[in-house]
Parts: sequence; C-alpha cells; structure tokens
Amino acid sequence: MRNDKAIVVFSGGQDSTTCLFWALKQFKEVEAVTFNYNQRHKLEIDVAKSIASELGLKHHLLDMSLLNQLAPNALTRNEIAIDHKDGELPSTFVPGRNLVFLSFASILAHQVGAKHIITGVCETDFSGYPDCRDDFVKSCNVTVNLAMDTSIVIHTPLMWLNKAETWKLADELGVLNFVKDKTLTCYNGVVADGCGECPACVLRKRGLDDYLSSIEGGGSK
Repeated sequence: MRNDKAIVVFSGGQDSTTCLFWALKQFKEVEAVTFNYNQRHKLEIDVAKSIASELGLKHHLLDMSLLNQLAPNALTRNEIAIDHKDGELPSTFVPGRNLVFLSFASILAHQVGAKHIITGVCETDFSGYPDCRDDFVKSCNVTVNLAMDTSIVIHTPLMWLNKAETWKLADELGVLNFVKDKTLTCYNGVVADGCGECPACVLRKRGLDDYLSSIEGGGSK
C-alpha cells in the first residue's frame, strides 16, 4: 500500500465502485468525488453518498450543472431517447464530461494534497465514448500537471478490461456481491440488477454472466 492520498471519481456505478475498492487496497487515504450535473437520475448521487458513508470515506459533491446547460443529451434530458445508431455517438454521450471531471478532480486533489486520481474509464467504451480512450486520459494527465505545476497521476485500473474482467477484479477484491447489490449502472435508475433492457444493464449482465460461466467452467479466477 502506498503511503499517499488518492481521489476516486465516483458515480456509485459498477466501474467506479470497483475502482474505489481497488484504491482502498492501493493507498493509505482515499476520498471520493461525485459530480452533480443535473443528470437524468439524481439517484446515482444518493447511491454514491450511501456507499461512501458505509465505507467511512470523505465524500465531495461538486456542482457541475453548467455541463447540463451546455450539453443536452439522454443522460440529462428525460425527453431525449436512449439509443445508439451505427456510425454515430450514442445519445448518452456528454461532450467533455470526462475532461471536466478529471480537471476538477485534479483541482480538488491539488487542494487536499492528493497525488493520485482514479477513474473507471476503459477503452472498451471507445466506440461510443471518445473521452474514455487511454490517449485522452494520458493527454489530460499531462495537461493538468502543466496547468498546476504538480505531479498528479491519473490511474485507470479498468482501461484494458472488458466487463467480465471487471467483475473478476471485483471478485478478487472480495466485493463482487457488494458491487452487484449496491451499485447503480442502469440508465433508467434501477439499483443493483437494473432494468435489464438499457445498454448499460445489458453490458453489465452479459459481463457478469460471462464471468460466472468462466468460473463454473473451471476458468481462472
């Protein structure tokens, strides 16, 4: 364990919760930051607060409502349908969201003396979300350090993992059931297993089924 402080970008979903537990194994002190951008389901903020409280972590909630004003999309507007047409960005894409989140997380880290930021983005989302690319995160890391003359490191534990491998990591951390039962991934605001129909739920369930099948089939855990 590193004798350092870390900030986890935390939404209360499967990926960021897995990253939160990963950070707790890696760093002596961990704080979480959640962003309120008037997202479609404010329940994710309540879920994030609840998990942080249960784990006894300091939890920062930052107001990013301007992002909602600048970038209307299916995550911020009930009247916009959730869909993904071939060759187009999904309607759930929020332009600049991870750029804003990582920038403000870096400012917070600088203020509280944290040298590490953890975010749950991954390349498997690249086809839909360009700000989940490894190149983007590395570029952002260089930029925030130049902007603040500091040496923050942005960690992406899930960058090269698919959903089944993310479930495997949660299991290795001893928190698979916690992540399964207490997180909110669903675009329709249903905690745990979700609605079962939205793209996020389908991806989450497929990953869990694949991981559990690999265990039952004698695959490595």
